[in-house]
Amino acid sequence: MLDKIALALTIVGAINWGSIGLFQFDIVAWLFGSQSATVSRILYTVIALAGVWCISLLFRRDAVVERHR
Repeated sequence: MLDKIALALTIVGAINWGSIGLFQFDIVAWLFGSQSATVSRILYTVIALAGVWCISLLFRRDAVVERHR
C-alpha cells in the first residue's frame, strides 16, 4: 500500500514539474498560495520523500509477481 501511495505522489510531482517546464506554471503553488506557503512546503517535502521511497522499487526483486504464481 505504501508503494502505491508513494508512486501516486511521485506522479503528482512529475506532473507538477512538467507544468513548470512546459508552461512555467507551478500547480502546487497555485493551489496553496505560493511556493513559500507552509502547506506547499510540506507537500513538496512529502512528494520528495515519496520519490526517495520509489528509488527502492528499482532494487527490489519481483516479490509480488512471484507470490501470485
